[in-house]
Amino acid sequence: MLKHNAAAVIFAHNHPSGRAEPSAADESITRRLREVLALIDVRVLDHIVVAGTAFVSMAERGWI
Repeated sequence: MLKHNAAAVIFAHNHPSGRAEPSAADESITRRLREVLALIDVRVLDHIVVAGTAFVSMAERGWI
């Protein structure tokens, strides 16, 4: 991200449990990443949680 002078990022990770619902830890790390990246003017556009063929977009839920 810094190496490429990114202005924005999208995070994504999988949940091997099969449930795409973001956990409290997912919400917490997303909030923290947004705070830290704001210090260097990098926007977090979304954090997507994937489980099998299902996914949840935190941006679509209004959490970002």
